[in-house]
Amino acid sequence: MSGLKAACQRILLLTDFGEGPYIGQIEALLNARLPALPCLRLIQDLPVFRPDLAAYLIPALLRDLPDQSLLLCVVDPGVGGERSVLLIQADGNWLIGPDNGLLVQVVRRALYCRVWRIGWQPERMSASFHGRDWFAPAAVRLLQGEDLGLIPHDPIDMVGADWAADQPVIIYVDHFGNLMTGLRADRLDPATVFLVAGQRLKRARTFCEVAPREAFWYENALGLAEIAVNQGRADRSLGLRVGDPVTIG
Repeated sequence: MSGLKAACQRILLLTDFGEGPYIGQIEALLNARLPALPCLRLIQDLPVFRPDLAAYLIPALLRDLPDQSLLLCVVDPGVGGERSVLLIQADGNWLIGPDNGLLVQVVRRALYCRVWRIGWQPERMSASFHGRDWFAPAAVRLLQGEDLGLIPHDPIDMVGADWAADQPVIIYVDHFGNLMTGLRADRLDPATVFLVAGQRLKRARTFCEVAPREAFWYENALGLAEIAVNQGRADRSLGLRVGDPVTIG
C-alpha cells in the first residue's frame, strides 16, 4: 500500500524519555522537515520501560484532545529487536509506535480503527534510537503522502491483544503525588472501596469534599480512577509507586 496521506494539524510526542537530548533531537528533525506543523510535547514521563502500563494512560490522554493529531508514541524497551512498528488510524487521529502493547488499548476503544505494520525503513538507522531514526521519519512520510510499505495488520494479532480492558494497578504518579490507576472510573460502582496500605479509601467527587491529609479516590480529568490525598502526596502517604497493584473492595 502506497500513497496514504494523513491530514493532521499537529504532532504530539508521547515518550518515556524524560529530560535529556532525545526528545529535542526528534523535535529538531520534525521541525526541519515539517516547519509549518506544530510539534507539541504531550507527555515525556510515561512509565519507563513499561508499555503494559502506558497502554492504559495513552487512550485516557487522547480522550479529550482535538482530532487530526498524529501521536508519535515511544515506550520501546525492545528497540533494535524483532518487534514491528505500527501505524494506526483510530477515529480522528493517527498513531505511530512499537507493536509491544503500547497502543493496543487505543485500538480496542476506538469506534473506527485501521492498523498497519510499517514495512519501510530508512537506509541509515541506529540500533537504539528508532524514535528519531524510524518513527519520526515515518511520520514525515505519512504526512507528505510518501510510501511507507504498509502491510494491513489484524488488531487481534497485536501484542497485548489479550490484555484486560482495565487494570487495577498504578500506572502513573503525577507532579502532586496523585496515583492514576488503569481503571476507568465510569466502569466502577460509586460505592467501590480501594484497599491500599491498610486503608479503605472511599470515593469523593473532588479534593474539597474530604478533610486535609485524608486519602480518597475520585474520577480524574482523564476519566481514570485516581488515588489522592487532600493537600498531601498519596505516593508518600500510602507508600505506592508505578506498577503497584490496587485491591478493589
